[in-house]
Amino acid sequence: MSQNRQYARRPLLAALLAMGLSLPGTGLAQMSPAAPIAPANPASANSSAPAAATPAPSAPAAVPAPEILLKLPRDLSPWGMFMAADIVVKAVMIGLVFASVLTWTIWFAKAIELMVVRRRMQAMIDMLSQARSWSDASARMKGLDDGPAALFRAADAELRLSADALSPSGVKERIASRFERIEAAAGRQMIRGTGILATIGATAPFVGLFGTVWGIMNSFIGISKQHTTNLAVVAPGIAEALLATALGLVAAIPAVVMYNLFSRWIANYRALHADAAAEILRIVSRDLDRGAFEHRSADRRRAVAAE
Repeated sequence: MSQNRQYARRPLLAALLAMGLSLPGTGLAQMSPAAPIAPANPASANSSAPAAATPAPSAPAAVPAPEILLKLPRDLSPWGMFMAADIVVKAVMIGLVFASVLTWTIWFAKAIELMVVRRRMQAMIDMLSQARSWSDASARMKGLDDGPAALFRAADAELRLSADALSPSGVKERIASRFERIEAAAGRQMIRGTGILATIGATAPFVGLFGTVWGIMNSFIGISKQHTTNLAVVAPGIAEALLATALGLVAAIPAVVMYNLFSRWIANYRALHADAAAEILRIVSRDLDRGAFEHRSADRRRAVAAE
């Protein structure tokens, strides 16, 4: 009978243990309230299963730190990059822009000057080529004071000084010496200002490269401070640095082209001076052979005798 009672109590004990209860005298302690309790009704357990299988909501996407967003420039236009650049890079850009403006100013002024002078020189050479004698050339050159007119006055001054020693070879040699000095002075005057173009063309790329190196160095310093290699953080600084190189090329390339062009134009201008000097020497040689300057020699001898 006692064994039958124990067998009868076992299902009851199992039910009580499942409910988390303890029976006095059985040696079974009460279960902790934190332990999971299996539901007594199988139907309720089946109804709660789908709720446990519901997937957890996904975590929100990470948002960049506010301080990084504030440091990124919103405008990557040339003006925006200039305003966001370092003070050294700004100084380089301003200097290159000034050099570019100076280059185009010299081009405009020197091109007009050379165009006007060459046209005037060619017209005077045509007048000298049509002169048959020194007196005719003097009438044609009257009132003119530049270009071939300066050469003509120098030759006339030498003829007056050499009135008492009118040796054809000696006179022409002295006149040619005067012409060489006048041509050299005209060349120096015309080449004035073009040396700036050569300086800008030679140094502007390196000045722009200095600004680029400085800007990229600042970009790497920003990387080390923010501890990130994100392209959005690095790209603005590199773009500002490359803008300095672009401005250096914009200033240098036209300066080199203009300097070479002016060199050819000035060489042509000096060649026109040589043509005018040759025309004047031919007129002097013809009048020396004709004896047209004998009256000057006689006047000079009378003046010396009177002294």
